[in-house]
Amino acid sequence: MVSTGDSAPDISATVANGEVEAFELSDHLGDGPVVLAFFPGAFTPPCSNEMVALQEHLDDFEAAGATILGVSADSAFSQNAFREEHGLEFSLVSDMGRDAIDDYGVRIDIEDLGLLGVANRSVFVLDDDGEVTYSWVADDPTNEPDYEELLDAAESA
Repeated sequence: MVSTGDSAPDISATVANGEVEAFELSDHLGDGPVVLAFFPGAFTPPCSNEMVALQEHLDDFEAAGATILGVSADSAFSQNAFREEHGLEFSLVSDMGRDAIDDYGVRIDIEDLGLLGVANRSVFVLDDDGEVTYSWVADDPTNEPDYEELLDAAESA
């Protein structure tokens, strides 16, 4: 699992930003901190709560120069519908191949919901050089991160 002090693995995927486009994490480094918020699945209550909470704090993160990116195994088309339903103004990375989920070491199965090979709820803050300066991984995927602690980490990156 990726942890604080590690170099963040690059991510090559698609991104849902209202459109569906190619995405490379390395293209977003060097412009301020990057907050990668991995979540199990769009349209589930805990994930909706987390993404809405990040949206509610978006101005604070942007004031810190940070870019928020949600990451899940959902298709970019589902993610765009999820973004629209919840008024999310930040992009969501579609990791349908689970490469990023595996590279960051956050793959889990939530068997009672039929969710296999999804991302455990986790957050990584990357600095301009792609070093992980903060990491949090949920003990239980229904738990949400401490948003004030996360904002402090972004401001310090």
